Amino acid sequence: MSVKKEQKLDFFQPDFESEIRIPYIKEGVSAGFPSPAADFMENSIDLNKELTENPLATFYVRVKGNSMIDAGINDKDVLVVDRSLEPQNNKIAICFVDGEFTVKRIQVEQDCLYLLPENPNYTPIKVTEENQFIIWGMVTYVIKKI
Repeated sequence: MSVKKEQKLDFFQPDFESEIRIPYIKEGVSAGFPSPAADFMENSIDLNKELTENPLATFYVRVKGNSMIDAGINDKDVLVVDRSLEPQNNKIAICFVDGEFTVKRIQVEQDCLYLLPENPNYTPIKVTEENQFIIWGMVTYVIKKI
């Protein structure tokens, strides 16, 4: 396996003062057989509020790179990151390692911590006491263009 340069991330804060309202079909849309159309224009949704449980601790992060493609996280996707959540084993997190941010899956072993990429072209990062390391926040949503 070759080691590729870690991806870079851009950070943004949600705008909770936005007056933009997007039409929203509250009843949902069928992924099976088509359902009759409903009057949906009266409902709207604010995605900043919908995707955020803890507004003061939530950030958007744009991904640069492809080390997490097998987890459905691609270059230019936007991650919703909650800094108030406790890190959990096998969850995806934004981590600060030796002066750089990266997005990886956390794997806790008995005596160490690994940051796992989700792309076979990248190698896991073993975090030791010698590393400057912080789990900056937990990824809660991925926003992507299809």
